[in-house]
Amino acid sequence: MLGRPGLSRTGSFRPENLGQNALHMIGNLCFTIFVIGVLVFTIIAATYEPEDPLFHPSTKLTTFLTSTSNATFQSDNTVVKTGEDFMAANQTAFATFINVTDVVEIKEERTDQTSSSECEGDSRKPLNCRDPEVFHLMMKEAIERFKDIHFYRFGKPAPGPEENTCDMAWRFRPKEGKTAAFYKDYRRFVINKSENCTLSVLSIGDYHSGVNARKRKNKNQKPGFEKTSGRLEQVVAALPVVGETVNDLLPVVESENAFSRGKYLIYVGGGDRCKSMNHYLWSFLCALGEAQYLNRTLVMDLKLCLSSIYTSSNQDEEGKDFRFYFDFEHLKEAASVLDHEQFWQDWNKWQKKDGLSLHLVEDFRVTPMKLSEVKDSLIMRKFGLVEPDNYWYRVCEGETESVVQRPWHLVWKSRRLMDIVSAIASKLNWDYDSVHIVRGEKARNRDLWPNLAQDTSPDALISTLQNKIEDGRNVYIATNEPDTSFFNPLKDKYSTHFLDEYKDLWDENSEWYSETKNLNNGVPVEFDGYMRVSVDTEVLLRGKKQIETFNELTNDCKDGINTCNTASS
Repeated sequence: MLGRPGLSRTGSFRPENLGQNALHMIGNLCFTIFVIGVLVFTIIAATYEPEDPLFHPSTKLTTFLTSTSNATFQSDNTVVKTGEDFMAANQTAFATFINVTDVVEIKEERTDQTSSSECEGDSRKPLNCRDPEVFHLMMKEAIERFKDIHFYRFGKPAPGPEENTCDMAWRFRPKEGKTAAFYKDYRRFVINKSENCTLSVLSIGDYHSGVNARKRKNKNQKPGFEKTSGRLEQVVAALPVVGETVNDLLPVVESENAFSRGKYLIYVGGGDRCKSMNHYLWSFLCALGEAQYLNRTLVMDLKLCLSSIYTSSNQDEEGKDFRFYFDFEHLKEAASVLDHEQFWQDWNKWQKKDGLSLHLVEDFRVTPMKLSEVKDSLIMRKFGLVEPDNYWYRVCEGETESVVQRPWHLVWKSRRLMDIVSAIASKLNWDYDSVHIVRGEKARNRDLWPNLAQDTSPDALISTLQNKIEDGRNVYIATNEPDTSFFNPLKDKYSTHFLDEYKDLWDENSEWYSETKNLNNGVPVEFDGYMRVSVDTEVLLRGKKQIETFNELTNDCKDGINTCNTASS
């Protein structure tokens, strides 16, 4: 052993170096942990996506629409968003409007072509509304008179009831229009013919006074005058034209053969009736979306139940018609739909004879994807009695949400209601500002809205609005304050207007009254709470300046105290 060399020790294991090595190893370990931590944090930061409130899944949105658990939340009685609200206004296409110089140039050109139009001393000869000189005079006067709108098409004039009157229609948009829509008006012109046959316009009637020019334009009929633009025509075809004659008669299947070859989808039962209009539309669009996904005709019940939140009786009211609130003409032209009463009549006539089969689905968890191969003529989704599992919109939740899209573009607001909106705006010459003033129960509840009553008092409004709206302006006030005389002090500074000022647009002598009465089998239709809110809101949205209660008139939160930061979540 004395000859065997002893174990050699490297310098790193020498006793004097152990403490230094331990510190070095601990340092390396800490650095490694730090690097790993940085990598984990970086990965989390790179992949984390904060929740965007505009893109909530339908489960969250439907919870919002139907929840009553929050004490500050009341059933939503606001106006639903429909297809036209999501359309962007194509300002490039809208720029192709008719200027007064366009009319003058054409008038001079045609006058030159017809040599000198001699009066021949016959100034008593009846006025010819089809005369190009009369037509161009009417167009020029309309453009010069209505300075806050742009004209896109003039229809050929039609004779009025008197020898010196002519009716003319035109398509237009407000110059500062924010909504993607066109409007149609037709008015009566009183025209004077002097002894030397000089023509002049004495007066232009009110909105829709020229009823002889109202006739719905034939698609093959050339208009009287317009600036041709292929891009504009494409835009027009995709947008509502408010003021046109509405054709919302129910569609009918052409023949037994056509019915038997068809494929249909129907939703039956469920807990969606008598809910808010937001709830109804969310569920209806789910059914319509599934029908489109399956390439089937949707069999729909046009009879609605209007929730008590919209009715004067404070009771749910059955028997309302889909066509009172939405544009059924657009829906039936853009999608395949049938009224359920007509469908069942045809089904009962031909089902046995033609061997038509039915596929029943009683579980909303059966997805549309699983039904895509079904060959039966009719798929019937039957919903039970237990809420919320019997809501139609449950079909479009889960994995279906990314496959079946709700076709918002197919549902527009009723053009009859929108025509009332257009009439009110026209009476104000499309030149007004608007203020939304929320009072009612919120103003009385000082626990949740401590400042609202004071901030919407006349004195406070005058003080707040003086820096927002010029003195003397037309101001349309949309409000839930039942006594509009409350706002009388504002009349010293502004020309104020309220919805009830225009009752003649829906009273028993109005077009709306007669047309809805015909839809309702001769029974008069009430201008109900939802219609009022709908018209009030749409007139508000067409103001040149729009002032809202919350954030602009008061610092109170829309949904109650301490909810301002969560209102958009």
